[in-house]
Amino acid sequence: MRVTELARGVSRRGFVAAAPAVLAGLAWASKPGRAWNGEVAWLDEVQTPPTRLPPEAPELPPLLVGPGGAPIRSRAQWESERRRIRRDWMRFLGPMPAERPPLEMEVLQEEELDGALVRQLVRYNAEAGVRVEGYLLAPAAASGRDRRAGVVVLHQTSSLTIDLVAGVNGPEEQQVGLKLARRGLVAFCPRCFLWQDAGNFLEAMARFKQRHPETLCMHKMLWDAMRGVDLLASLPQVDPSRIGAAGHSLGAIESLYLAAFDERVKATVASEAGLDFSFTNWHDPWFLGPAIRSPDFRLNHHQLLALTAPRSFLLLAGESGRHAADGDRSWPFIEEALKVYRLYGSPARLGIYNHGKGHTLPPQAFRRMAQWLETYLRLKS
Repeated sequence: MRVTELARGVSRRGFVAAAPAVLAGLAWASKPGRAWNGEVAWLDEVQTPPTRLPPEAPELPPLLVGPGGAPIRSRAQWESERRRIRRDWMRFLGPMPAERPPLEMEVLQEEELDGALVRQLVRYNAEAGVRVEGYLLAPAAASGRDRRAGVVVLHQTSSLTIDLVAGVNGPEEQQVGLKLARRGLVAFCPRCFLWQDAGNFLEAMARFKQRHPETLCMHKMLWDAMRGVDLLASLPQVDPSRIGAAGHSLGAIESLYLAAFDERVKATVASEAGLDFSFTNWHDPWFLGPAIRSPDFRLNHHQLLALTAPRSFLLLAGESGRHAADGDRSWPFIEEALKVYRLYGSPARLGIYNHGKGHTLPPQAFRRMAQWLETYLRLKS
């Protein structure tokens, strides 16, 4: 199939004058929720813990302590500890190939939405010989002359997979990729490998384990999310220095790992990831497996938040009392990681917004998601 104008980064609305872009930039700066000082107006709010944490809030080992028990007081000391933590996590997740293959992206379908957006179904190489599909959504006027911020949008557990987040089907509330693209971002929505075999998780895992017998499925999800970053960064209409990540539930889990291990990701919003190993099904074989239940297991997700520093990260929580994964009980992860963030100076762009609506992404939470990404990716159109 021919490579379309969007995939080549050629403007489909080349006649758009510069003046409207200037006006759009002024409108962006004045929208509610954004501050002129370059931060979201509600940053202090999402860094202020409740006066009392619930009893199920975990006690976490401190991050600013070296292997010998010596306190870490400087950024240089932390960078050494950071490298150790990253190595430990990579050893636990298992090996993946040292090099990623060329994308070789092809466009399978294309449609224009309301004259404002173009949505393409594309196929590309995730691993060598393993082709994956995803939806690419971009403003119709996007081109190499008008480089946009991009975001990898990772879908939740749903039979609709990428159709849901890309707005092809399903409830509007969950169409995150489509809604972010309508706000001016270039959104890419890749399909999780668990659905590569018609939703048969066991078959998908078996195929992966044949190729990588020593590697956890969570590393495969991380690898594929990084390939989503590769694809966005390859597009002429995307500014590779302004790439973010977002997802709900399963997509939030993938976003957490992507933010920690891919420094190209500058801003992340994870909705209902379930940070503690007891908050959700982290022990399942398609995530981390039973090893995390060992009393000797020393890794935890406050380390991943710390690896993300100083890049921005927002956790959206639905509150544990409403059958949600995250809530006030997730605060210890944020508080401990904030100590690391502050080694990099002020402001520390890490926080948690607890909307209290359960395991969902209600409108007020999506607004926070969009404002966070737009602010910390410096979206200008």
